[in-house]
Amino acid sequence: MELNRVLAQAQLRSSLPEPLRFRQVSGLAYDSRRVTRDSLFFAFPGAKTDGGCFVRQAMEAGAVAVVSELPPEGFSGPWIEVDHGRRTLSLACRNFFGPPEQSLDLNAVTGTNGKTTVAYLIDAIFRHRGHRTGLFGTIAHWIGERRLPALNTTPESLDLYDLFGMLREQAVTHVALEVSSHALALGRVYAIGFHTAVFTNLTRDHLDFHETMDAYFAAKSLLFQANGAPAPKFAVVNTDDDYGRRLQIAPETEAITYGLREPAALQAEQIKMDFSGVRFLLRHGRESAPVKSSLAGLVNVYNILAACGVGIAHGWDLEMIADGIEKCAAVPGRFEKVDQGQPFLVVVDYAHTDDALRNAIQVARTLEPKRVITVFGCGGDRDRSKRPLMGQAAAQLSDHVVLTSDNPRSEDPLMIINDVLVGLRRLDTPHTVEPDRRRAIRLALEQARTGDLILVAGKGHETQQTVKDEVIHFDDREVARELLSEMGYRRKQ
Repeated sequence: MELNRVLAQAQLRSSLPEPLRFRQVSGLAYDSRRVTRDSLFFAFPGAKTDGGCFVRQAMEAGAVAVVSELPPEGFSGPWIEVDHGRRTLSLACRNFFGPPEQSLDLNAVTGTNGKTTVAYLIDAIFRHRGHRTGLFGTIAHWIGERRLPALNTTPESLDLYDLFGMLREQAVTHVALEVSSHALALGRVYAIGFHTAVFTNLTRDHLDFHETMDAYFAAKSLLFQANGAPAPKFAVVNTDDDYGRRLQIAPETEAITYGLREPAALQAEQIKMDFSGVRFLLRHGRESAPVKSSLAGLVNVYNILAACGVGIAHGWDLEMIADGIEKCAAVPGRFEKVDQGQPFLVVVDYAHTDDALRNAIQVARTLEPKRVITVFGCGGDRDRSKRPLMGQAAAQLSDHVVLTSDNPRSEDPLMIINDVLVGLRRLDTPHTVEPDRRRAIRLALEQARTGDLILVAGKGHETQQTVKDEVIHFDDREVARELLSEMGYRRKQ
């Protein structure tokens, strides 16, 4: 394809030189190690070192030209300056590979909490309908039955298009994607058209990146507008959430609202919750259908409603949608039970914001345990402002808190713990500080009595812990099982 067609509609800072306009482009790359002859190389801020050695490496490998939002800084080869590098790459992918929405039914989920669960529920509905599916998100990327590791919740645009190609090769038709605020702000999903976009909620998170809640919300809102591609055909929006009510969607997008408190098109009635999960009557207009799910707590009623909205956007009847919901038995690391036959309940959850932690403990409370013992920590090199808020949330709802490390990364774990203690000590909830996460989980298990519930929060499905430059294997679920086994508990086969 000619270079001017690859960069059609891109915001260039100057027009392409005449000889370059008609150069043939054989591929796209943002990693110099993946450049092949006649590729167009995208150099993002931070991707150049020592005067652009990666750029020279790309040119030596046969790149046609370099695209960047930075000036060339002494580089004399063909250089194309653009206003936004990642948006330009995403638009170039659309031009080069074709609009993905023409061959794939793409459905995006964004929000602070619930993205993963909603995506899994959507996937369950699609599968029950008989479609071959793809699922991209925090836990993993699924192409039919094939599992790929997820380095980012939402990959770079070029990697997404590679995945789209794999989906088509496997005859996949329907896809659910988690779309993070980082991906939206950076332009990773720019120029991708979605059938349905879901907004779950917005609470304090990622302010180390966005700096303000307004900027965080603005990033999420991009998903619901024409953004280099047509706006979503449908938007499924939680109107019980303050930001959901404020959300502006494109005029050509049809809104499907859901909620329990505010007037909404999609509602849950006669809600019943216990250890086995949730049951309620799903209502949409004059139609209704009973819903049964093994997912626990009121937060999952909201998640189920969001997924049901996607089914309605596809024109499917409520009973079929409800049957699909029931097929989703569990979501890895989302209120996931660890059972070794012990006389108390152990649950692992990904909750890593104050709102998510509050929701997880409230779900635990619905199971009516004698006590809730919460084990959690906060990640390093991330938004410090949420740490005391998480401490306060844990103290408000738990009977005992064991404060420990999460992924401290480059920070001193004790400094992180001190930040959390500011909020935790606002109440007189009994608490223990143990920086070693394995020992912290053991402490919680050893003090548990019959009928208690131990909630190990923060890491969920994650299988690694990052301490300074060292990445070690650490899975809360495995650790809990091992410790319970050491304590003499054996699950009956």
